[in-house]
Amino acid sequence: MKKYCFSYFLFFAVAIYAQQAKDSIATNRLNEVVVASSRIDLPLSENSRSIQIISAETIRLSGVTNLADLLQQVSGVDIRRRGVEGTQADLYIRGGSFDQTLLLIDGIKLEDAQTGHHTLNFVLPLEVIERIEILKGPAARVFGQNAFTGAINIVTKSALSTTAVLAARVGSFKQRNGEATFGTSNENSSLLAHYSIKSSDGYRYNTDFTNRNVFLKGQLNKSKTPVDIIASFSERKFGANGFYALPIHVDQYEETQASLVAFSTKIQKEKWVFKPRVYWRRGQDMYVFVRNNPALYRNLHITHKLGASLDASYFSSLGTTGVGIDLARVSIDSNNLGERERFVTTLFAEHRFQFFTNRLDITPGLSVSNYTDFGTQFFPGVDIGFAINPAFRLYANAGYTYRIPTFTDLYYSDSTTLGNENLKAEEAITEEIGFRWTKNRSQISMAVFNRSARNLIDYIRPSAEGRFEASNIRKVNTHGFEFEAKTQFILGNNPQLFTLGYTYLNDDVDQINVDFSRYSINSLRHHLTFNQISNFNKNLSLTWNYKLGQRPERDAYHVFDASIRYRIKAVELNLSFFNIFDEVYSESNLVPLPLSNGTFGLVFAF
Repeated sequence: MKKYCFSYFLFFAVAIYAQQAKDSIATNRLNEVVVASSRIDLPLSENSRSIQIISAETIRLSGVTNLADLLQQVSGVDIRRRGVEGTQADLYIRGGSFDQTLLLIDGIKLEDAQTGHHTLNFVLPLEVIERIEILKGPAARVFGQNAFTGAINIVTKSALSTTAVLAARVGSFKQRNGEATFGTSNENSSLLAHYSIKSSDGYRYNTDFTNRNVFLKGQLNKSKTPVDIIASFSERKFGANGFYALPIHVDQYEETQASLVAFSTKIQKEKWVFKPRVYWRRGQDMYVFVRNNPALYRNLHITHKLGASLDASYFSSLGTTGVGIDLARVSIDSNNLGERERFVTTLFAEHRFQFFTNRLDITPGLSVSNYTDFGTQFFPGVDIGFAINPAFRLYANAGYTYRIPTFTDLYYSDSTTLGNENLKAEEAITEEIGFRWTKNRSQISMAVFNRSARNLIDYIRPSAEGRFEASNIRKVNTHGFEFEAKTQFILGNNPQLFTLGYTYLNDDVDQINVDFSRYSINSLRHHLTFNQISNFNKNLSLTWNYKLGQRPERDAYHVFDASIRYRIKAVELNLSFFNIFDEVYSESNLVPLPLSNGTFGLVFAF
């Protein structure tokens, strides 16, 4: 049944794609978005890296209500969820761990020194996102450590197209969601404010949750030198049935908080562009092993990052030069990890050379980071691109990247696990070659890549009775292939969108001479995504999402989602259905995800 359904939708999509030539109305280009997650601002069409853009309109029509579910629709991005509504999920790109990927908001790095397990605690409500930039491959030359296998930059909106939006949603498992978004703007200033609360009794024992989000963004002095101010707060309280321990441990419970305050601006002086920013991020994690008996085992961790950065670019006859400096004080106060801190200084430099009437570009770059507890590290890299014609670009890039251990790797201790203060940094060299073809509103891209990593951290023990201890003993060579096809076109005067993505990964793991090892490679070996947005008229749209995932030594799973939206003037009604065919599967720690479920929502725009 599932195979027939998928074949039908592929056939339907191809048939519509063929209609494009007949209609030939599409004239806008997909590639004019300027990618903000770099020091040298470039449109997507001129970038020589694997970058995918998700627009605000695509987000609105996607049928999902949180970022974790949205990123599930991008091949090569492995979101391992525990529960629904993004309550707890880990971010992986191209087979890297959650400690090897980086999340940014408006270019602000939000890595957590305790553990990358908390990265997605900082994600924003979809209603305030202008677009999402997904950079796959080594990004340490651009961002420093933690961008080991890739980075995701969330670009926020500056204002709403309407004055206010109110939304309410109910659904399976007694889900109850309420949201309010307000915006105002004039010639010199703007304000965007959002509040939301989501709760559920849970889809099985001890998976209830209550999630709250507050977001504020103001822009001052717009007519001269604009100043952007961002404040964000996210709180999650949830039952964590089997989330981290063995599946038989069903009474775990967790509460997390994630806060961000940032000030930034952009100053243009003749051939110079300056982007200064200061920011503060705070994370809090409270975990208890038995929900009704916190005294049995309880961890409380509070992390802070206070940072300042300055990016600058200079335009000359020799090309474009990008430089930057990033200063950050990182600290943690924990009843398990103790009181720790480190100061990080990072310098960036790159230059974009262009030859043969700008058809060939070469961008070498280097970042240098100094850690008060790990010394100095270097990240060289180079991007090369060649435009065969305005529509077709070949590119290649290579880079060295690394990740210093988290405070958890270094200092964590309980009855089964022991950190190691003598750990070394993880290291990798990654090479990639690919092409991007863009014509009118259609785009096809493909890339092959290889990552050779060493000193990866594993947890081993000398005997069955001992504790697992963190050690640098792994070598992993990862190679893979990615393909994405996207087209926007007009059918009956109504815009349509079709996206197909596929990623193949193979991890060649160096065997280690120990009997008891916790580390396991569990990447998505095959990852296929299919998305179709059909607008039947200006009021009615239908969205289909399909995902195939297959991990080593596991059966493949197939998940179908769908949503319907109908707008009556200022009111929108939407129905969303998830896991329609009751696929039984898990993404992390054998935590089963829910069978078929759905939500119904109302949205009022004023």
